[in-house]
Amino acid sequence: MFEIERRLEEKGIVRREIVAAAMELYVPHGIEADEAARRLDAKIQKALEDPNISSLLLGALLLEDELYVKRKDSEIADDPVFLLSDEIIGMAIAEVIGGTYARFEFTRYDQKKPGILGKLGPFLDDAVAGLIAGCTSRLYSESMGST
Repeated sequence: MFEIERRLEEKGIVRREIVAAAMELYVPHGIEADEAARRLDAKIQKALEDPNISSLLLGALLLEDELYVKRKDSEIADDPVFLLSDEIIGMAIAEVIGGTYARFEFTRYDQKKPGILGKLGPFLDDAVAGLIAGCTSRLYSESMGST
């Protein structure tokens, strides 16, 4: 949808790096790390096909380009505390995928910014953190239900 995976790749955000960032904070829940990474990759791929997730990611891409990349002296260059829309986009993505619990998972990834998250601007780091948080939260919920 919206060629979102291709658009992310154009910004240097590839799925394997999203999975790698997710795995940096992975908490074992009865699933071996290799299997968890495989399942997360599949969940991320599926999430990228969802029109709601795709539109939120597209919004983050466009906002980052317009308000951050195209401005030499962007007022949001340091991700100021008054900028909340980036967090709201990230939390929305997390919740659409993984429900309310994913908001807590989003906070972990937003604060630590593992892997590729630490290299992204203010909108894309939160949007991708939301994608990771929703998918990891769903993975954890599924593994808890099968034990």
